[in-house]
Amino acid sequence: MIVSVETNGSAVKNQSIAPLESHLGYWLRFVSNHVSHAFSQKLEGRGVTVAEWVILRELFDLDAAPPSDLAGRIGMTRGAITKRIDSLVAKSLVTRTPGKDDRRYQAIALTAAGRAIVPKLAALADRNDAEFFGHLKPAERTAIENAMKNIVSRHALQTIPVE
Repeated sequence: MIVSVETNGSAVKNQSIAPLESHLGYWLRFVSNHVSHAFSQKLEGRGVTVAEWVILRELFDLDAAPPSDLAGRIGMTRGAITKRIDSLVAKSLVTRTPGKDDRRYQAIALTAAGRAIVPKLAALADRNDAEFFGHLKPAERTAIENAMKNIVSRHALQTIPVE
């Protein structure tokens, strides 16, 4: 599409404006939104949000961690992680234990119920992945994964997607 653009009251030569669909970011977002929404719905059926799943999965490999460490690992603010931990405590999926010497310190750990649900939620993640990407040939999947990892590395992206 050709459009006339005016800047500071003066006419600029006609320039071509690319359609949305010509941008790779458009297609990445299109797919990502649908993959994320489907996974969110699967988790919702188990009473867990995507952000809570990420915390549970991180804790699964740890004995316990303070909220500040979890926030740093996941890329959440301390306020956001506290809100999610409060929700997980209310669901009896994690415990919050104060430190012996410093009452301000807290250790967050999975409960037995939390430890039991993580493999079930991981199976939902696997199923969601298979539904969207299972039709790809191994080489196609590897190419997409490598391209995404390259972008993450090149731009030093660190925040884990939780929503």
